[in-house]
Amino acid sequence: MIDCVSVRNMRFSDQQTIVKGMSGRELIRRAARGIYDTIEWSGKIAILCGSGNNGADGYALSILLKENGYDVSVYTVTKRMHEDCFYFAEEAKRKGLIIQNYENDRNSLTEYDMIVDCLLGTGFTGELRENYRQAIEEINRTSSYVVSVDINSGMNGDSGKGDFIVKSDLTVTIEFVKNGMAEPSAEEYIGRLVCVKIGIELSEQEDKLCNEQEWEELCERLSVGNGEQEMVYDGVRYIKCPRWICI
Repeated sequence: MIDCVSVRNMRFSDQQTIVKGMSGRELIRRAARGIYDTIEWSGKIAILCGSGNNGADGYALSILLKENGYDVSVYTVTKRMHEDCFYFAEEAKRKGLIIQNYENDRNSLTEYDMIVDCLLGTGFTGELRENYRQAIEEINRTSSYVVSVDINSGMNGDSGKGDFIVKSDLTVTIEFVKNGMAEPSAEEYIGRLVCVKIGIELSEQEDKLCNEQEWEELCERLSVGNGEQEMVYDGVRYIKCPRWICI
């Protein structure tokens, strides 16, 4: 079984892990390493970065790709960056990477074999800014293999919904699955989802995702029909894992 959590719980768990001594930058480095090790990289790779920690993950990942000899290009859709995002963007520059400004009428993503979506993280709510919307729409028009980091940009982490959402072949989420990713609405956007562990401690127990065997055993123990998709037991909601989430 794996944990499935709300955006609020994810944010608090992240903060508490930092308070206990793990720096935010170390978590970003670990996330980048986990993503790098999970994927079979090939061809020309584009990474699209936003302004927050999701963008920081992208810059840290670009460094690993360059150091290992991959053909990687980095684009930013914003001129403003949060502190850690700026830190890793500057580190990427020092490693020889050129960070290009993404402009929909000037850049074409069709030349890339792989696109990594690091635009928006789980904290996104509300309406997309125009440059983010354009980037998402162009990603979705390509035939490239698309990887979303942590969550598909534009998706609400609690509901799995959004007006414009990146459609990924693979989503590599960090530490815990977010509630919205297990909702039926997410199926349209997530081809396959895997979870990378980086050492974040869960602050509050929420839901558990069960694979087929775990679900059957739970149903048998509780004398519940296997046709159910979720149940509550001892205050914990157990969910039969959707087909697109690999556990």
